[in-house]
Amino acid sequence: MPELRLFSGDSNLPLAEKVAEILQLPLGKLRVTHLPDTEVHVQIDECVRGVDIFIMQSCSAPVNRNTMELYLLVDAFRRASANSITAVVPYFPYTRQERMARGREAISARVVATTLEVLGAARVIYVDVHSPAIQGFFQIPVDPLSAVPVLAEYFRQDGRFEEAAVVAPDTGRAKMAAKYADILNMPLVVMEKRREDGRVRVTHIVGDIRGRVPIVIDDVMASGSVLDEIPALLQAGARPEVYLSVTHPVLVGRSLEKLCDPVIQELVVSDTIYVPPEKRSEKLHVVSIAPLLAEVVWRIHEGQTISPLLRLV
Repeated sequence: MPELRLFSGDSNLPLAEKVAEILQLPLGKLRVTHLPDTEVHVQIDECVRGVDIFIMQSCSAPVNRNTMELYLLVDAFRRASANSITAVVPYFPYTRQERMARGREAISARVVATTLEVLGAARVIYVDVHSPAIQGFFQIPVDPLSAVPVLAEYFRQDGRFEEAAVVAPDTGRAKMAAKYADILNMPLVVMEKRREDGRVRVTHIVGDIRGRVPIVIDDVMASGSVLDEIPALLQAGARPEVYLSVTHPVLVGRSLEKLCDPVIQELVVSDTIYVPPEKRSEKLHVVSIAPLLAEVVWRIHEGQTISPLLRLV
């Protein structure tokens, strides 16, 4: 059987180091250089001929630089005669550009998928993409993982949530919220929204939130627009103790400022994206998905089934 080696780009080294530690493997040696003109240069510093390569790289901000870094790493390993190349992309880029909402638009997620295939990736692993249909953009095997079981376990073990309800911020996240509710054995509440006069507002709340602690879930928190919907929950009778559970902490714009609202108790996120110190908050709690990724990498290398670990929502 070919040897297994794990390499990492620059975007989320802490996560890669945790996965390597669980697998009891050293991270492979490579150098990524960002040149003065913003070009990226990669150099593999060890022989990888005939080896099964797993490249970990989250394509978070700066998205284009990290995505190009991933492309170049795949190309470098192909040219170095690796046996197989698996791209482990905990945060997959451009997943909200998966269709033509209007004419003459690029389907950017398809561009990323096609490029990875052409460059030589044999398999792709990602976590909680915004649109599950993106899996169909690939002609190679794709393993769609979910952080929902890991995040839900954090709430399941805490006795504070005996009178809580899982809240989907819109109908698009209802399926994900239903999985949370199933794991936690909690009621499910769905917020229905409508765009009026250029603004999106909550029109209905389906389910009984009265007297319950809301656990609002989502796949991505970018600008924190989901936080603007909290008043609608309070008006419907929710307790003023709001928790949020989000897979990908993009955290741009005024999202951290919005977290200062005293009603918001905690934002629980996974470590698919590295959160730098300047974006940390006392209300931010990070749960690691390293054990999940390590298990998937090992099973793929050993030729074992990973069906029990695939995305459940």
